[in-house]
Amino acid sequence: MSVMTFEELDLNGTYSYADYLKWTFEERLELIKGKIFNMSPTPARRHQKISRQLFTPISNVLDGKRCEVYSAPFDVRLTPLKGKKRADNQIYTVVQPDICVICDIDKLDDRGCIGAPDLIIEILSPGNTKKEMRDKYEVYEENGVKEYWLVEPNDNAIFVYVLNDEGKYIGLRPFTEDDVITTSILPELEISVAKIFEP
Repeated sequence: MSVMTFEELDLNGTYSYADYLKWTFEERLELIKGKIFNMSPTPARRHQKISRQLFTPISNVLDGKRCEVYSAPFDVRLTPLKGKKRADNQIYTVVQPDICVICDIDKLDDRGCIGAPDLIIEILSPGNTKKEMRDKYEVYEENGVKEYWLVEPNDNAIFVYVLNDEGKYIGLRPFTEDDVITTSILPELEISVAKIFEP
């Protein structure tokens, strides 16, 4: 049975991707380990511009390559059981990263991505800092997202976490406006951090 309004949900309940598919209201939600997280309202213009300044050079570098890049809204379904297909009612994490790069095309289907993207970029907005910094960090690490960028518009800084051989994130030094940022996922990518945060 479809759920028509956000108010019908039990915010203390545990939900799966099968439940998520039945929600027909306009509010954008994410599920993290079965718990509902209400997404921030429509991103501000600056958030959108920063997203574009990241998405465009990544897209350009990927032209003709096997990896693909997507921007929100785009469902990423995560389950720690790598390589095992899970039924919709067995998936308890569905997120919509601002930007994600997927190099294993077998993870893509008509509904988005099932499994860990290689690179996820989240741009912080007022009110979502705690969620991005703790809950998503943990779920991305547990699910094997190789690289996670946390973009902080207030400080014009990007925090990069790279998965090590033990499956734990190692934080690199923050990238600031004097830097050029790149990634081991796409070694030919080079983006001026100052350009990303241009007013």
